[in-house]
Amino acid sequence: MLDLPFDKKYILPPLCLILLSTLLMLFNNNALLEFNRSLIEQHQWWRLFSSQFVHANWTHLGLNVLGIVFIWILHAEHRSPVCFALHTLFLAIWTGTGIWLFCPDINIYTGLSGLLHGVIVWGAIKDISVGMRSGALLFIGIWIKLGWEQWQGPSADVGALIESRVAIEAHLIGALGGLLLSATLLYPPKKGN
Repeated sequence: MLDLPFDKKYILPPLCLILLSTLLMLFNNNALLEFNRSLIEQHQWWRLFSSQFVHANWTHLGLNVLGIVFIWILHAEHRSPVCFALHTLFLAIWTGTGIWLFCPDINIYTGLSGLLHGVIVWGAIKDISVGMRSGALLFIGIWIKLGWEQWQGPSADVGALIESRVAIEAHLIGALGGLLLSATLLYPPKKGN
């Protein structure tokens, strides 16, 4: 039987993320919040962060919600609500800034997928650090997926579903952010003598 983490401290953070993204979709705030390179150049810096929480359409949001649920099932018990919030905030800023600095061809970007890739990478490394063999499989699997995307290009089928180009660059940037977050798992601070 599947033992899902239904404790309030595990379920509330992902539900809040889903609710936030759903409300932003419901009120159609993309024009104000999406990553829009020309508007960021006009000093609308909040878009680097806020773009991570808005979506191109309901299908796009639905796919990201499935990702949130997948991560909740796999790794909810690894994060406290504060840790969840800090990881989400860091990865949102990291991904938006990474797109801004390293992806000049991306003019418009929306969605949680970059951030979620970072969360998955951190979770896989956390699994490894606590002795779960499945963490190594997940870690290898996510990097194979990312390598495939970079080699093969974005999925046209998913792009048609979300009515937008899949920003595979954001997936890679988010995953690299997850690696950075994992530094303390791989190299924990030494305790005082």
